[in-house]
Amino acid sequence: MPFHSRDQILGTLRKRAADEDAGASLYTSITNVLASGVLDDDRPVELARTLVALAEANLPVARLAEGHVNARQLLDLHAPSVVPDGAILGIWGADGDDPVKAAGDQLSGCKRYASGLGVVTHALVTVAHGDTSRLALVEANDPARCRPECWDMLGMRATVSGEFDVTGLRPSWIGAPGAYHAEPTFVGGVWRIAALQLGGTMGLLGATRDYLAGLGRLDADAQVARLAGPLARALAAFGLVERSAKVAQGKEGAVDPDRSVALSIQARLLTEDLAQDTIAAVERSVGLPHFAQGSETGRMARDLATYCRQVARDAMELRAGRTLLGRTGPLSGIWHG
Repeated sequence: MPFHSRDQILGTLRKRAADEDAGASLYTSITNVLASGVLDDDRPVELARTLVALAEANLPVARLAEGHVNARQLLDLHAPSVVPDGAILGIWGADGDDPVKAAGDQLSGCKRYASGLGVVTHALVTVAHGDTSRLALVEANDPARCRPECWDMLGMRATVSGEFDVTGLRPSWIGAPGAYHAEPTFVGGVWRIAALQLGGTMGLLGATRDYLAGLGRLDADAQVARLAGPLARALAAFGLVERSAKVAQGKEGAVDPDRSVALSIQARLLTEDLAQDTIAAVERSVGLPHFAQGSETGRMARDLATYCRQVARDAMELRAGRTLLGRTGPLSGIWHG
């Protein structure tokens, strides 16, 4: 189905979200997003805004879109000639009980928390290589290798996540060993996570507004007081998300990768805290109906809370804090460079 406007794409994603959570495939949604070209603009601020908008409409689809963008940029950086035409890309880093490793010209092992099983056609996977890792591109469209039943989380069910068995696959090696961990494209790239957390928060606030307005309760003093604060913080967070994206993907990040990493971490942590506080405010505003089967705000809050459980939060907080507080000169220079 051709799309003629970004608003049409986003509106359709919103309408499909509940059915996808209930089990309908999001293949059509992600293929329409990719076909529309909205992710083709790699200018950092524009890309950040697109990811926020997608997550505001449909967080699970935005999760797959972010993975596609991440994988595509890594391929463009390390091996532009091997990007498959028409591919839906993913990047799967978390190992299962049997870590992924190379044995001759084949791989063995399993990835867990792999999003987009049965939807992603090609995935970048991390492969153990001595004391570091190396990226490999593998075909991911064999359903016999997919174990979606391993995903028993309450949220992000539409992403069709789970385990993926790479045993016997022949890798296309991408970049040198350790290249995946180079900054500012590794941790410096978590601004994309921040963009999705911000978008998911904006979407939850919007759904809560619509629910309360439908009941004629939106103008109540208690509701305004409860929701205006998270909205103000979300609007302010846009600046940090866009700034960290611009630094990470521009000359500033190449010149000072430590600053880029710290800014991106701060954006991730800021939007995570905001998301958690917003979920609590929405629970109080909507009340018991928020927890009912079929509740839109309930579904969106489950997805957002699940997505916010990103790896190594405390370690990242300490890393960013030590980096930024250890800088000399006016602290405003952290922003301006």
